Amino acid sequence: MATDYDAPRKSDDDNESIEAIKERIPDKLSGVVDVDETDHAESFVIPDVVAEDLEVVVLPPQDDEFTCTECFIVKHHSLLSSVKGKYGQVCVECAA
Repeated sequence: MATDYDAPRKSDDDNESIEAIKERIPDKLSGVVDVDETDHAESFVIPDVVAEDLEVVVLPPQDDEFTCTECFIVKHHSLLSSVKGKYGQVCVECAA
């Protein structure tokens, strides 16, 4: 049987009032409890990461590396593009 989806749909519920429809649909906010933000503030503790000393060793650019002038990442010379960028050497990814 073919169905005409463009035809207006008629049903017994067309005459139903908005109030009757609202009574049938459960209230989504009825289960939500109003909680004050300060109630949970005492249980939340920020970890003390700042007090730890972090050691990072920064190496200078090696002879076989270059810094891409587009993405500013130090990369190996094998990733150097043959196309020169506006400001200098560009990696293969940025040249694409």
